[in-house]
Amino acid sequence: MDSVTRLAMAQREIALGAGEPPALRGYPPSVFAYLARILERAGNTDRGTITGFYTVLVEGDDLSEPVADSVRSILDGHIVLSRLLAERNHYPAIDVLASVSRVMPAVTGERHRRLAAALRAALAVYEESRDLIEVGAYAAGSNPDVDRAIALRPAILAFLQQRPERALGSRRRPSPASRPPASWRSRMSAVRSATASAATGDRLAVVLRLRRLDEDRARLGPRRGPGREADARERFVRAPARA
Repeated sequence: MDSVTRLAMAQREIALGAGEPPALRGYPPSVFAYLARILERAGNTDRGTITGFYTVLVEGDDLSEPVADSVRSILDGHIVLSRLLAERNHYPAIDVLASVSRVMPAVTGERHRRLAAALRAALAVYEESRDLIEVGAYAAGSNPDVDRAIALRPAILAFLQQRPERALGSRRRPSPASRPPASWRSRMSAVRSATASAATGDRLAVVLRLRRLDEDRARLGPRRGPGREADARERFVRAPARA
């Protein structure tokens, strides 16, 4: 539904024209009661399931404005698009720290939630120290959490971005010049060697690297070998769990 904001503004004009006094930033109380009736139609019932996606436009990136605040309180989650990320050519421009999914525990496993929490923690630690890092005032080694967040930053940003050829519905195959020069097996060996040389395995970094390897493998097309790459990857994934 595009968009809830325009619907709320239209309902506000109707309510004000009917003589209803404004309550919150010019919005009459009937606007929020109307939004609740519309948004709560989506969900699970004994007759079936309705999944709804609603867009909300905010003025000046103010997420605390009445319509956005009311929608967040009703729906099961929200995805915040950041204008700053779009200006940095980071697509999809999703602000992970500001986005929330209340149904995630019901549809994901424990390992998925643990890795997602670690990724969010690394992003949060970096954002807290961003000013010091960017001006060069942060001294490496003064905070282990910040050091780890800085080390994982490139892999996290690459993980959160989507390549054009992986867009939904895109069937365009990458040109030969855009394919990675290294083979899947050599890339796999490089990641395995780098992880084995570390004192303690960083599972988050391993998962992020494996995700990039999966994307590169998909871009290379179908496998031509006897299928040993998948077995090597499986052994590599299970190895840190036993360490």
